[in-house]
Formats: sequence, C-alpha cells, structure tokens
Amino acid sequence: MTSTSTAPISPAVPPVLAEVVRSGFVEGRHRGSLVILAADGSVEFTLGDPSLPVFPRSSNKPMQAAAVLRAGLDLAGERLALTAASHSGEGFQLELVRKMLAEYGLRESDLQCPPDLPLDPVEAESYLAAGRDRERVTMNCSGKHTAMLAVCALNGWPADSYLDPSHPLQRLVLTVVEEAAGERVPAVGTDGCGAPLMAVSLVGLARAFRSFVLAPEGTAERRVADAMRAHPEYVAGNRRPDTWLMRELPGALSKMGAEAVQALALPDGRALAFKIDDGATRVLGPVLARTLERMGVDSPVLARLADSPLLGGAERVGEIRATV
Repeated sequence: MTSTSTAPISPAVPPVLAEVVRSGFVEGRHRGSLVILAADGSVEFTLGDPSLPVFPRSSNKPMQAAAVLRAGLDLAGERLALTAASHSGEGFQLELVRKMLAEYGLRESDLQCPPDLPLDPVEAESYLAAGRDRERVTMNCSGKHTAMLAVCALNGWPADSYLDPSHPLQRLVLTVVEEAAGERVPAVGTDGCGAPLMAVSLVGLARAFRSFVLAPEGTAERRVADAMRAHPEYVAGNRRPDTWLMRELPGALSKMGAEAVQALALPDGRALAFKIDDGATRVLGPVLARTLERMGVDSPVLARLADSPLLGGAERVGEIRATV
C-alpha cells in the first residue's frame, strides 16, 4: 500500500529590515514587514506581508484612549496624553498618575496592571538605587488603567472586571479599533499590562493612525491625536523616540509598541507601520528613520533616530543599519 502526504506550505520568509554590523562584519539580521500609505490612504510601498494580523501592543493605545472619551470621560491635555502613554516612569509622569487617581477617588491598589519598574533604564536604576520596589503606578500603562477605572466609575460599570474582553469598555475599544483600522479584529489576546489586545494588520494599523490625524476637530480621535502631539513627553518620555518625533516633526503622531511595533502618521495623511519579527526594539529607530526618509521627510531628528551604536570595550565598533 502506497501512502502520500503533502508537506505544509511554509510562509514566505520576511525580508531583512535591518542588519547588525560589528567591526565591519554583519553578525545579525532582523526581519519584518512594513507598509507606507500615501496621503490618499492607498498603499504606496510594502515589504514582507503587511496584510497579516499582528498584535500592535501599545500602538493600540490611541484607540483605547479614544474609547475612554467616547464612553464619556472628559480628559484633555496632559491627562489625555498620559491615557495613551507608555510612560517612562519619570517623576512628572508618576506625579500626574497619582494626581489622576486622587481626582477620581481611586487608590493605586485599584490598578490591575502588574507592579513594575519604570520603563526607562535610567529611571529604573534611580528607582532601585533609592531602595524602592516595583509598583503598579510605575508600570508604563498606569495612566491608561487609571482612565479605564475612572470611566467605569462614571458609567456605573464594574471595576473589578474592567480588563475582561466582555466588559462594556473593552467592547467599545474593539469597536473603535475596527472602525479606525477599517477591518475586523481577527484575534483578541492579553497585553503585558493585562488589558485585552486586539490584532489588526499593519495596513490597518497605519490606516488607524491616519484616521486619527485626519479626524474632524472635536472628535474623540482628533482629541487624542492633538493631546499626544501637544504633550509628547507624557506619551513616552524625554529620552524616547516617540517624544523626539512628535516634538520635531510638526503634526506627526507616533506610537511604538512592545515586540518592535511602530506606527506613525503625518498631518497630510501619509502613514506607516512596521513590525520586526523577533521583537527587537533596538531596531525601531534605524528602520523608522530610513522609512521616513523614503517618504521624503527631511529633519535632523532622523539622524538621532538612526543612530544605534554597538559597543566593544566601551568604544563604538559598529551599528544597527536599516536596509529598508
């Protein structure tokens, strides 16, 4: 008796988006997928397969913040920027999180994000040197969680289950993500902070950021975009690329996510999104700078983004180099 079997079809290997060059030798490569949208929203350029779904991780935060506004919580300025933030744990950011908790009658123990050190390594070292331990408020998503709890209190929604995907707030987040991305969410997972995480394609993610910068004034989406762009230091931190970009590229909306996801929209409607397959966030700056150059952006901030040195004996001996 003869049996036959069909080998599974392997997906195409994603292209190399960046190389790790040490002492003139390419010692590593980072692969991924990328999309650029033209000002009219059409797909202008791709690498890999940006139609496949990914977990955008914290690049979804603008949509989560818009859902909080749609649910009735009146936020603006720094508070709204912090709601869409992956903050660094800098003093001014933690001060505002604690102030917001107090304003809404909440305690730090009400937060269901896990205790963590500040995201920024400099802040984390200072935190440990001061003899402090991990806290929920220092977790980079604590601003978002504070706003989620506040909107639950406003609407009489249960606070103990605010991270359940079936919770009214999270169902609204799903709606906002699908509307902004222009596609259905094919999978819902759990993010590092415990919140539901909606998957979309990279094309959908770029489309979502484009929709926020082009949204009419006064809408939840535009309010989030405006707050993030006006107060980028609350969205990330003073030593973070998202902050640099939104300070130095007028009108740009930028947000990175864990596992090396990046989305950005320019005020004229052009947008980009990419994902590095192995999750190496060290690649984000060089790839983002090169992609913006491809889009015709000319700004000194690009050189700052692209600079990703490799050290040997405390001396610069190489770099991470984008191949986009």
